[in-house]
Amino acid sequence: MQNLMTIKEASIWATKYLGKDVTTSNISYLIQYGRIPKNADNGSVVVSRFDLEKYYKDHYETKADRWKKQLEDDLNWELSFSEYKESETTKHVHRLHPYKRVKKRINSARFGKILVSPKER
Repeated sequence: MQNLMTIKEASIWATKYLGKDVTTSNISYLIQYGRIPKNADNGSVVVSRFDLEKYYKDHYETKADRWKKQLEDDLNWELSFSEYKESETTKHVHRLHPYKRVKKRINSARFGKILVSPKER
């Protein structure tokens, strides 16, 4: 047998295999766009562990590996912020940082109005 797994089981397996969170949505995406073949088992979708492992061996490369190819050992990893996701390092850009809301309230107070969002009420 091919070691068939459900999408949930494949997500758990891939998380352990990569050491990185792999969601069921990630596995569904791979199936939907033909990156890995789907199999049917009594009406439910299952994937082969072999196919999933082959996909990740061929296509998965860590950020560290990509940078090492370009810069070799000329990178100080302690200054790289590599342990953070992009969304965590771009809070100002995406207007998610609380400083942005405080600044907006202060500017509004200068004009005699304090605007309070419904969430702060």
